[in-house]
Amino acid sequence: MADKPSPESDTSSVSKKKDPVVSLARYSEMGFIIPAAILLGFFLGKLADYWLHTKWLYLVGLLFGAVVGFWQMIRMAVGAFKDKDE
Repeated sequence: MADKPSPESDTSSVSKKKDPVVSLARYSEMGFIIPAAILLGFFLGKLADYWLHTKWLYLVGLLFGAVVGFWQMIRMAVGAFKDKDE
C-alpha cells in the first residue's frame, strides 16, 4: 500500500509559500481600518449625543475611533513584519 502524506508535510509546504492573494487582503485591510474606526467612533458619538442630549460626545467618539484605528493598524503592521521575517 502507498503511504499517505502526513498533514505536517502539507502545512509546511503551504507556510513556506506565501499566497499573493492573502498578502493583498492583509494590506488592503490596513487601508480600511482607520477610516472605518473613525466613522464608527463618530457615529457612536453622535448616537450618544442624541441619547444624552449633549453636543460634544461625537468629538470624543471621533478621537477614540482615530486612536483605536491607528493602534490596530500598528498591530497589523508589526504582525505582518514578523510574518515576513519568519
